[in-house]
Amino acid sequence: MENQEYAGFWIRFGAVLIDLVVIIIVCFVPLTLIYGEEYWVGEQLYYGFWDLIFSYILPFVATIWFWLRFFGTPGKMALRLKIVDAKTGGKLSLGQAIGRYFAYIVAALPLLLGYIWVGVDKRKQGLHDKLAGTVVIRQLGKEPVKFDQNA
Repeated sequence: MENQEYAGFWIRFGAVLIDLVVIIIVCFVPLTLIYGEEYWVGEQLYYGFWDLIFSYILPFVATIWFWLRFFGTPGKMALRLKIVDAKTGGKLSLGQAIGRYFAYIVAALPLLLGYIWVGVDKRKQGLHDKLAGTVVIRQLGKEPVKFDQNA
């Protein structure tokens, strides 16, 4: 992995913030237009079909698609990060991607320690990375990151 290093906590946190902006625009703005202020101040857990689509299905499908197609979400792509298989350095399998997505829940349960672990681990793996067998790498240098789909 020449010209690459493991991506640490803060750069990955920055990528999450970028992704959050994208999610707000793509998912939460439409939900607010559809359901109005009640969506944010109401006590319901589920508001209907569009809530299901924009809150659960679209984020799941889009995240998996970005990981498999571009090695990362828009935030990771903007910061020159790639999610790769920890053993081969190549593309994730569909099973790894789905497992990593749901491992986010497990990583969040113990007071977010599964995410904070990125700052401690020598390979900068969070609990979700360890469970899915992935690492996040950072491209160094001035050359643009090439997301080879055949890697």
